Amino acid sequence: MRHTKLALAVMASAILAACGSGSPAGGDQTLKVKFASQVSFGDSLSDVGSYNVGTVQALGGGKFTINGNNTAANPALTGKIWIELLAAQFGLPAPCAAQTGLDGNAAKGFSVPVVNRAGCYAYGQGGARVTNPIGEGNKAAGSELGALTVPVVTQVKNHLAAVGGKFKGDEIIFMWGGNNDLLVNLGALSAAATAAGNAAGNTAFGTSLVGQLAAGATNPQTAAASIGLALATESARPGHTDTSVVTAAVTAAVLAGNKSAAVPATQAAIVDKAKADGAAAGAKAGADYAAANGPALVPQMVTAAKDVVALVKNQLLANGAKYVVVNNIPDIANTPSGLAQSESTRALINAMVKAFNDVIATDLAGMDTVLLIDAFSENHNQATNPAPYGLTNVKETACDLTKNPLGSSLACNATNIKAGDVSHYAYADNVHPTPFLHQLLARFVAEKMVVKGWL
Repeated sequence: MRHTKLALAVMASAILAACGSGSPAGGDQTLKVKFASQVSFGDSLSDVGSYNVGTVQALGGGKFTINGNNTAANPALTGKIWIELLAAQFGLPAPCAAQTGLDGNAAKGFSVPVVNRAGCYAYGQGGARVTNPIGEGNKAAGSELGALTVPVVTQVKNHLAAVGGKFKGDEIIFMWGGNNDLLVNLGALSAAATAAGNAAGNTAFGTSLVGQLAAGATNPQTAAASIGLALATESARPGHTDTSVVTAAVTAAVLAGNKSAAVPATQAAIVDKAKADGAAAGAKAGADYAAANGPALVPQMVTAAKDVVALVKNQLLANGAKYVVVNNIPDIANTPSGLAQSESTRALINAMVKAFNDVIATDLAGMDTVLLIDAFSENHNQATNPAPYGLTNVKETACDLTKNPLGSSLACNATNIKAGDVSHYAYADNVHPTPFLHQLLARFVAEKMVVKGWL
């Protein structure tokens, strides 16, 4: 088995050895299937430049990776993503974004007219979800960028409308969605848990502060009432600060007979204790909220997966598609973003990924016209045993996001990557691959296409 896999890997590598040239790489590299065109649906992992306009373009960005052809500095820094590499090896034109534009803050150059580009069939857009139009970076989600985030279901609909409602059957079609359904839902859970934690923390801080200040008063019971009222009144005042709230409470405590509260050292000790109590209560409340509500995200991923399956069966295959490649969700828990999470959150991420991938594997299994790509297993192997893949860092970002105006690989290029050789890092930013990891993915997909008899 090991020798067979090695042989297939060598064959796939040979097919991709001339990355970007579109020419065979020595020997007889005649393709078993001659694809007439390439069509791709998905999110940022398949986005070849939907947002390469306005300020994003001016910043030298446009794709969610290390942008720009920097092969003069290092051969791995091609600036290309996996579907671009594969198109070249199929002898097809470089894929172009089916739609470009931004719907964000005009003052920052993020409002650019939307253009539907005839003959361009790369529909993947950064932030896109499977069916929900409000994805990561969308204006409706509060982003100044104004990413279009056209969902995959609409991407498919738009393509069918552009080609007369039917596939010819000689297209190679790539489908990769669901990643943003996980990230958006997880982000919403995190925000809600943080809000719950903040509310509980503030309450616990106030309770602790009032209790401590009242304890040194002449009549603790009546003092607690007056101190609590002073704290609540100041907290409700527009423009209040943490310092002004503490000052109001301390002032009320002194008036109630606790003269020591005015002593700076005593006051500092009381405030520190209240902060510690608030932090502990907030952390517990946030964790409790996440634990109680996190499991509900798992069935949502099942729904997203079933939506992908329905698209493949009812919109692609039913309309004449004969070569459909479907990628599952990769190992998000082992991205820099995932590694920064708590163990409980990483466990939830894994459960969400598994729920989605299990549906895809079951419902699309054994179909001659569908090739399933287990991106998760390959990505997991890369994360846990990177050396054989030529990866030098699988835990940190290649892009210095502190020097990046967007804080994302969308604007990452040679001017804002980290010092040293980052060409064989796995991730450009917290979740998006470098060109080298895209190259590894392209080779993996090619290998599986060889096995399927499509290459």
